[in-house]
Amino acid sequence: MPPVFPMLTVLSMFYYMCLRRRARTATRGEMNSRRAIESNTRALPINVEIVQYAKEVLDFSSHYGSENSMSYTMWNLAGIPNVYPSSGDFTQTAVFRTYGTWWDRCPSARLPFKRTPPTFCSQDYVELAFEEPVYPTAVHILETYHPGAIVRILACSANPYSQNPPAEVRWEILWSEAPVKVDGPQARQFTPCIKQINFPTNLIRLEMNSSLLDYYTELDAVVLHGVKERPVLSLKTSMIDMNDIDEDEDEEKYGCGMDTLSKQFSIVTLREWPTNGYFDKLPYELIQLILSHLTVPDLCRLAQTCKLLYQHCCDPLQYIHLSLQPYWARINDTSLEYLQSRCTLIQWLNLSWTGNRGAISVSGFSRFLKVCGSELVRLELSCGHFLNETCLEVITEMCPNLQELNLSSCDKIPPQAFNHIAKVGSLKRLILYRTKVEQTALLSILNFCSELQHLSLGSCVMIEDYDLIASMMGAKCKKLRSLDLWRCKNITESGIAELASGCQLLEELDLGWCPTLQSSTGCFTNLARKLPNLQKLFLTANRSVCDTDIEELAANCTRLRQLDILGTRMVSPASLRKLLESCKDLSLLDVSFCSQIDNRVVLELNDNFPNVFIKKSFTQ
Repeated sequence: MPPVFPMLTVLSMFYYMCLRRRARTATRGEMNSRRAIESNTRALPINVEIVQYAKEVLDFSSHYGSENSMSYTMWNLAGIPNVYPSSGDFTQTAVFRTYGTWWDRCPSARLPFKRTPPTFCSQDYVELAFEEPVYPTAVHILETYHPGAIVRILACSANPYSQNPPAEVRWEILWSEAPVKVDGPQARQFTPCIKQINFPTNLIRLEMNSSLLDYYTELDAVVLHGVKERPVLSLKTSMIDMNDIDEDEDEEKYGCGMDTLSKQFSIVTLREWPTNGYFDKLPYELIQLILSHLTVPDLCRLAQTCKLLYQHCCDPLQYIHLSLQPYWARINDTSLEYLQSRCTLIQWLNLSWTGNRGAISVSGFSRFLKVCGSELVRLELSCGHFLNETCLEVITEMCPNLQELNLSSCDKIPPQAFNHIAKVGSLKRLILYRTKVEQTALLSILNFCSELQHLSLGSCVMIEDYDLIASMMGAKCKKLRSLDLWRCKNITESGIAELASGCQLLEELDLGWCPTLQSSTGCFTNLARKLPNLQKLFLTANRSVCDTDIEELAANCTRLRQLDILGTRMVSPASLRKLLESCKDLSLLDVSFCSQIDNRVVLELNDNFPNVFIKKSFTQ
């Protein structure tokens, strides 16, 4: 076989000669133009990378801390790290309200909405503002305890510090991934590979899913790297994992569906076939059942194919349950307007996270409910910062059958507006977590909404006398099954006594971080004796909980499934053993910072009661 090296040499020489000839035949203008480009390139300044920590926390869906302090609040994400690289449970970090699937296993758990796209799994979010708008090159998130909750990072085109709001607000996904179980609770710096965007940003949003976590995740700081000038796409930055490409295509697909909703549903010239094939032989109900598995954007696209499927995709029966939360960044007044004719029979509606920064107006929301509110049974409006008194008034007037209303973290609603809720006497579930509801309005609601079964008043700081509120609950809300009083600041044994006597159907009670309750008054003993149906009881951070209280729970609340006594120094291993032996269904027990329950005791209890998840956090 002849050697190949001489042939390679000949080819190389031929290639070189071609280049020489091309250089000689080039016109002087071309050569001058090339020199000019090279000269300009050398003259350009170096695009220096800017590194900045978050300047301010603008918005968030929930946090573990209170509204009047910094401990465990989202506001700890602003500025330089407080804890990192240390690991453990620190008050100087940002902590969300829930973790794992425990809250989905409680009596207060809500049924999920169907048709949620597989690419959307976010449960919480936080939005951070930075000083300088940049084209992002990297985002570093310092996680100090139980990392792994971050599932999406987004960038916004709006500058929160600009005096002139943009005509259009755009959100782009920098990175997205399904929840992944992370081994170990140790601190880490999370730096996912982000994609380039075509606008500068100083507003970053993190979205979280804590369902796989063993305990609360804690975040310390967020670092944004970027450049002032738009970078040229390089080979390095264009190397993207194929899975990311698929997700981006899905995101673009869903986004396009919502952005062009008006165009897609207003098409009048549709292809008309002489026959619709096998679809003509299928019963109408069967086609409806098939289409019920499609997401809303898929329905939008399918409606463009032919008149038969257009008719099916526009049938109000397809919109009995509708969640627009996965498309929060693209829902606006126009979207609601073109959904009106299809939502005349709607019973469940989820508009959580939507409408902020002017996307939905009060008039647009009102018009939608006036057409579509008559059959509404469930309305989810969590973090709807466009809501005001007019909106609540429209809800109470247009939704006479409403049974569930979620206003969680709607902190822009003025206090007096909540009086309107009292007009909805059919309410069975009301979530007012982190709202500005005042005592007078709440008393009116409790007085007229006697059908309430689930009530959340966590972190409602405007209420002056929780004993009075508890007394009204005991007198009027006999059907109450779950009550969240997380961080209520002034309830005492008097209010607990009224509550326990009047609401004996209670299965879930959260009294976490209620500092005015003292075990020495007998309040917890009274609870255990009056509420035998309790399945979940949180007494988080109550330092006075003692062995007597635990023994009373063991004797009277044998259906108990979840118990949180974090922070008490008065509970011994012996009383916990009695509890675990009596409460056969117990699955969650939090003994973090219980000084008598050390790691050795936890290991021993785990061995003897393997079906119970015993939580004990640590500080490094």
